[in-house]
Amino acid sequence: MPSPRPTRRSRERTRAQRSANIRGTRPSSSRVNGLETPHFGEDARAVAVDGIGGLLLPMLRHRDDLVAFDGVITAAEIFNGLPRGTVEVLPSFETAESIGNVESILTAPRVGGVMAAAAKDADISRSVGFSWTAQGLETLYLRSRILLAARAAGLEMIVLGLWQDVRDLDGMRVFARDNAALGYTGQVIIHPTHAEIANEEYALSEERIDYYRRLVLAFEAGIQEGNGAVSFEGEHIDLAHANNARELLRRAGHPVGLPTAE
Repeated sequence: MPSPRPTRRSRERTRAQRSANIRGTRPSSSRVNGLETPHFGEDARAVAVDGIGGLLLPMLRHRDDLVAFDGVITAAEIFNGLPRGTVEVLPSFETAESIGNVESILTAPRVGGVMAAAAKDADISRSVGFSWTAQGLETLYLRSRILLAARAAGLEMIVLGLWQDVRDLDGMRVFARDNAALGYTGQVIIHPTHAEIANEEYALSEERIDYYRRLVLAFEAGIQEGNGAVSFEGEHIDLAHANNARELLRRAGHPVGLPTAE
């Protein structure tokens, strides 16, 4: 749905926050208004500044929507003195049409990640027609399809939105843990109390980091002895398991060796 009319002050505040990222804080993304509103052009011009991590694009339906956004963002980059192509976009899949067209949407210009929408009683609920539950069975196919398309497109920023019960921290943790297990790499949050939970659940724990490191070392030791598979803590481990461990460690920022061709 179109957002309320944005104010000049809110744009200026967001612009200042994004510009501050060039002074050492982590890049962040901003959500602009959709193409069906009169505000998206001013939004893009206000926040497409040095330090922006990306723009979250709402209420998409077709690949052509991203092409239209690409032209607007290019104009904003020129206006703000940025090299063309600097700003990445994260399509937000909030409509049935966008999910049906996910594969083609991910071939559009500037796509650097995706956001799947699974919020309670929000745009995606209205568009698809499901009744939301905390267990999420009604959105499992939607979340899975977006995830698979993103992986097939080579994307690694695959986030989900969102858990909206601010006070239910246990529910937030279960929601994050389940979606991390599915393959999502992060989550859009709406309250500071959710940040620590999201960081814990979407990160690889120190225990798992240690486990995967030992798995890779055990496999490599077996290779040195001429074995194609080894027993590691009671389990059969071969090249596929070692490559999976290496990839998980790489994503977590703890690389150990490189995946080997099977």
